[in-house]
Parts: sequence; C-alpha cells; structure tokens
Amino acid sequence: MALSTGSEKKFQLEVCVDSVESAIAAERGGADRVELCANLWEGGTTPSAGAIAATRDHLGIKLHVMIRPRGGDFCYSELELDVIKRDLALAKQLGADGVVLGLLKSDGSIDVERTRALIEMARPLSVTFHRAFDMTSDPWRALEDVIALGVDRLLTSGQESSVVEGLDLIAELVKRAAERVIVMPGGGINERNIQRVVARSGAREVHVTGRVSVESEMRYRNERVFMGGALRPPEYLHSVADAEKIERLRQEAWRASLRPAKSRPA
Repeated sequence: MALSTGSEKKFQLEVCVDSVESAIAAERGGADRVELCANLWEGGTTPSAGAIAATRDHLGIKLHVMIRPRGGDFCYSELELDVIKRDLALAKQLGADGVVLGLLKSDGSIDVERTRALIEMARPLSVTFHRAFDMTSDPWRALEDVIALGVDRLLTSGQESSVVEGLDLIAELVKRAAERVIVMPGGGINERNIQRVVARSGAREVHVTGRVSVESEMRYRNERVFMGGALRPPEYLHSVADAEKIERLRQEAWRASLRPAKSRPA
C-alpha cells in the first residue's frame, strides 16, 4: 500500500537503473526519480541515446542521466572530456531532468575547474556529483569543493565499499554540509539496512537499486561462450528493478526519516 502523507514528500528515493524496464518498475514502486546508467557492473557509465530517449518517453518521474565515459578512475583525458561534453549535451537534448558527473585530478582532489565548466554547461538541469567523491584523498576538502561548485547533491558511500561501512563518515558529511548540499547515501542499501542508514545519517535522500535476478528466456544456450571478460555476470541471467522491492525500501526509509533527530544513535 502506498504511503501518501505530506511528510513523505520531504524524503526522496532515487533508484539507479540500467534499462527502460527497470525505470518503469522504479516509478511503479514509488521512486521520486531514477538515475539511468549503462554498465552497472562497472559502477555505471553513460547510457545510450536510445536508452535515454525511450526512458524519457515512458517515465513520468524525474530522469537523471549518468555522464561517465568509461569504468575505472575519474581522471579523464582531454579526449574523454570531449566525449563527456557531447554526452551531456545529448542528455539535455533528450529531456533529462538532471545529470550525474564528477572529475578528479591525479592527486585525488576534485578537478574543480573542469567540473565547474561541465556544471555551467548542464544548467538549468539538476547536477549530482557522483561517487568519484569516494575516491578523493581528503573528504572534507572535497566536500567544500563540491559545495563551492554549487551542485545540488553529493552521492557517496562514505568512502567505503558500502554505506554501512561508511556510515559514520556519511553522518558527519551530512552534519558538516549543513544543508548547503544534499548528501545522498548510496552503495549497498537494502531492506535490511535502509532504516539504519537513514536514521544514523540524517539524510533526506537515498540512492538504491532494488534489483532482482531474472532468468533469460533463451531456450537454446551455448554455455561455452561468453561476451565479457573473466569477471562477468552470467550470460543467461540479468538484473532488473523490482517495483515491490522498491516500494518496501521506500516505506522503510520513510519510517526512519520520521524519527526525531534526538533519537538517532550517536
């Protein structure tokens, strides 16, 4: 059963998806917006123009698009920066409500100059600085840089492999940000930990996937051949967002967000 109180609107649930099907499921599950990516196996890269356009056509909620030219680190060459600019312009043209981006320097600091230029290019769209933040050498300096850049939100796992491990840092980031930027936890949030993440961090937005595995409809299967490298998802299994799972995540997060701040663990 959907929750529809006024208090609920103060809390935002973003669902990370890599297909039109998953975006539709996210909306059906009560997501406030989706972050559309490709290659979630690599942490997310820029989706195709076709994926952006088709998702926009089928989606009634906000659509944010990942702008990341490849997997790996976030220190980009001039050629890669050119790709980023072209992808950003295309996302705007295709009707995105926001973009998700981030650039670093080789010393682990935020590439403020080039990131600022991209933000200016992206406006008036919403801008999220993504988990490149988690690869920075000094999170406090990086937080102030992100705030000075004027982005709308910061996505972070607290510089750990999951939000549960990075929860103390996330809570401190929320506190130090002092509403100058939205700090949005993301990375490993599930039904078992989402209440703890929201209650401990004080965050008003969270980033989830809410995915389930789905068997391929292929009857004939050549098990000798695979399309990726040694580390790869199974060829005949893929993951999609699940509307019921997202609805449960939303309700759990909403309940935790209603707790008074003084009741949150120290």
